Amino acid sequence: MPRLTLPPQVINQDQAPLHQHRRLAILRRTLNDDSLHLRARVAAALVLLYAQPVTRIVRLTVNDVIDDGATVTIRLGDTPSPLPEPVADLMRAYVRSCQYLPYASSRSSQWLFPGRQPGQPMNPVSLQVHLRKIGVPPQRGRTSAIRQLVLQAPAAVIAKALGYHDKTATRLVTEAGGTWSRYAPGDYQRSAGRHQPLDETNPQG
Repeated sequence: MPRLTLPPQVINQDQAPLHQHRRLAILRRTLNDDSLHLRARVAAALVLLYAQPVTRIVRLTVNDVIDDGATVTIRLGDTPSPLPEPVADLMRAYVRSCQYLPYASSRSSQWLFPGRQPGQPMNPVSLQVHLRKIGVPPQRGRTSAIRQLVLQAPAAVIAKALGYHDKTATRLVTEAGGTWSRYAPGDYQRSAGRHQPLDETNPQG
């Protein structure tokens, strides 16, 4: 009888939902654990707090980070989003560290996450690997973050702030069970002008 050979099982680490309390626990650990690579910690914050996909993270440039000495903001959508502490300090430290990367081609790069090839950003697959090595599931973490965000502000506001298509944010509202019918006329504009993600980096929050 011929031997039956089964194909190798492909395990997608991002299939199961990531509960909010687990997302926050991972976020706090990555922000507070100085033994982790700084680049991975910054990328983890962008995934878990600002729901950014790795394909977009690697396309950010150093010019997308704005530091006026008092606050640090990052350009993800139409309006720069403020980075809360300790994310702001991590971003400052990371931007400074980019000047001392071991591969010379990246020292003058404008990419926030430069790759090893001259003039090229980091490969998103490589960034995913780095994130998973520190226990951050990129897809599940991003989905969990945006589902929480769309329960706190209108989907259109979140989409504009974080660079999402409004239809994507609206779909996630439906999946998360949220509704904005309770918003009175004019609330949208007031929210759009002041929206920022909740400070989930506070361990007491």
